Amino acid sequence: MIEMARARAITGARVRSWVTVGGVLAAAGLLFVASGLHAAQSGSRQPQDIAQVVQAESERVSELTDAAALLDQEITRLTADESGHVPRVAPPVAAREGIAAGSRAVSGPGLTVTLDDAPPSALDTAPGDPQPNDLVVHQQDLQNVINALWAGGAEAMTLQGERVTSTSAFRCSGNILLLHGKVFSPPYEVTVIGDQEALAQALEEDEGVRNYRAFVDWVHLGWGVERHDKVDVPASQSTGELRYARVPEGTDVFA
Repeated sequence: MIEMARARAITGARVRSWVTVGGVLAAAGLLFVASGLHAAQSGSRQPQDIAQVVQAESERVSELTDAAALLDQEITRLTADESGHVPRVAPPVAAREGIAAGSRAVSGPGLTVTLDDAPPSALDTAPGDPQPNDLVVHQQDLQNVINALWAGGAEAMTLQGERVTSTSAFRCSGNILLLHGKVFSPPYEVTVIGDQEALAQALEEDEGVRNYRAFVDWVHLGWGVERHDKVDVPASQSTGELRYARVPEGTDVFA
């Protein structure tokens, strides 16, 4: 009896196993058929292997490339159509803009301002208790001189022979000057073109410059102002490309 019961149990388990496997296969078949019907109804054909994926994507890239080429042709055509309607800048205005932007070389009367570090001996010979930091030209000293000269009507300017424009930026690290990707050491020379009297007066009246000249008297920082009948200021070698600046809406850039 025990053997017969065991045989029935094994037989039942096998039947249940076959029923389970059959059910899974039937369900998979139904899903396969449903997927095929859906694909047929939707009209879509999805690639079934890597080679088909690569082929499909290559075709898509080719289509997009052709579309981009057509758009480039359209842009070229529209640009050519509109180029004749762009107002031309009058030569005097173009010249002023070139000077302000630094794209034009300039010559004329002007002056050169020289700033230099103090001699190391000033730590022992200067009265009071000067510190090493007091003996070097700082970034703000150059900025004060440059800003005073702009305020005094400078038309064009160089720092260490490099054309300075509205997009120029320099930085001092210790007594090393970084400008336009180049490194300079003192003495520092700022050369400008403009009315010599107005420029010299602007230097005299600037508070930051006066503070620097107090250190000239105290620890003997270098300072000099030389006038020139003619100064040659080269054009900027920097691209000056603006990445973020935009002309405000409604601004007449040709005025």
